[in-house]
Amino acid sequence: MGILDGNPKDEPMHYGEVFSVWEASKMAKGTVSCYQAYLNHAGDKGLKKILEDLIDQAKLEIKECDTLLTDNGIAPAPILPERPDAKLEDIPVGARFADPEIAAKIAVETAAGLVACSSVIGQCIREDIGALFLKYHATKAAIGLRILQMSKEKGWLIPPPLHVRRPEEE
Repeated sequence: MGILDGNPKDEPMHYGEVFSVWEASKMAKGTVSCYQAYLNHAGDKGLKKILEDLIDQAKLEIKECDTLLTDNGIAPAPILPERPDAKLEDIPVGARFADPEIAAKIAVETAAGLVACSSVIGQCIREDIGALFLKYHATKAAIGLRILQMSKEKGWLIPPPLHVRRPEEE
């Protein structure tokens, strides 16, 4: 029996898997911190719900990635302190992120998360790690769709230039 033909959880992680899982944990920790701050700035209830779901997802990713790292003898990145709650009214208008800004930022970061998950899936030789990031990818895709739908409904979406074919004049 070879080193890579048993239970994937008993197989060693290769350096790419180690770095990718460590980096995913570190990014999720930054996401929790940043999105907790966005929660303080957000006024729209739908936006707040999506932010809460993104925070919950990031916390799940932290737990699962840090467990995977620890089980393989790798120290995870340190966790950031929780952000205190603040009232939207206490944040000066000029210093406040507007709801459309927050929506645009989380849409871009969710899309980048999809690419990152795809990259990890492609480099994995351990099926359990690939499956874990496939799960994260599916969740991010679903949340990304919710962000897009909300942004369209609220009139926050700023589309790129649209290509509209016009009939040629004779």
